[in-house]
Amino acid sequence: MNVRNCKKCGRLFNYVAGASVCPACRDQLEEKFQEVKKFIQENPGVGVAEVSEACDVETAQIRQWVREERLEFSSESGVDLACEKCGVAICTGRFCTKCKSEMINSMNRTFARPVEQKKETNQTARMRFLDN
Repeated sequence: MNVRNCKKCGRLFNYVAGASVCPACRDQLEEKFQEVKKFIQENPGVGVAEVSEACDVETAQIRQWVREERLEFSSESGVDLACEKCGVAICTGRFCTKCKSEMINSMNRTFARPVEQKKETNQTARMRFLDN
């Protein structure tokens, strides 16, 4: 059993996976997320600072939700996200669609390669039998 202190409230809880936040704080965070999502949908041109102020959520938390692709801002909102690989402007996530597809193709090529088996031509690599 893995017991940790919650990063938000400090209470002990049984840690399973993910962020070190207790279930009660996780539920509160999810409620805040839904509030932020609704606010962005109702105000499409709003920026991160305005959302943070209106919903009483830290800008770092909003940016984390955007990086996780849970939130997406419109292009006219002025959110200054950049692809972590090439630097082009994006609205959500960590990478642009071009870099994502390049990474996926690269991984597919890596894992699709057939494994080469070496044939042993050495006479000493033969099967041996024991006489009874």
